[in-house]
Amino acid sequence: MSHNKKAPETLPSVEQVETELKNINYRKKFRSTLFSTISILIVVAAVAVLVSTLFFPVVQVVGNSMEPTLSAGDVLVLVKSDDVKKGELCCFSWQNKTLLKRVIGRSGDIIDMDSEGNVSVNGELLDEPYVENKELGKCEIEFPYQVPEGKIFILGDQRETSVDSRNSAIGCIGKDQIIGRVLFKVWSGD
Repeated sequence: MSHNKKAPETLPSVEQVETELKNINYRKKFRSTLFSTISILIVVAAVAVLVSTLFFPVVQVVGNSMEPTLSAGDVLVLVKSDDVKKGELCCFSWQNKTLLKRVIGRSGDIIDMDSEGNVSVNGELLDEPYVENKELGKCEIEFPYQVPEGKIFILGDQRETSVDSRNSAIGCIGKDQIIGRVLFKVWSGD
């Protein structure tokens, strides 16, 4: 005769059940906290991208036309605005490229530049401490030059190599080309 009796199952103790319930609740809270944290991070990232795209674009400097003021690799925050003033750094679109230059003159201003690279606006010589080597550079326009209506005359700080309003390829830029003016430098590429 064989006995097919099973050994009686032992029930977990109250402490084991409470411990298991605590573990289950902890896992639920952890998942909930993780999910809400990830959701918040996604919303914050989306808002940051939206704000930077619509109001404060971020650009990285490529090239040396703005040295010594800016160097290749510098990361800049712009303010989206086409209202740029003389002396400000302006980022603009030209042939699917983003260029960065300094505003020298606005609509109606008379720009003059001598053979040594000294710049005058409306008869006043500009104090340009940001230009290390004053030079006429590659110039395809005749001075004195009057900035056309609705346009801005821009120059790079590295006058001997910068391609800017002195060059007929770029010329004066329109307000519709302006992406924004430089607000501050976030990162130095040096």
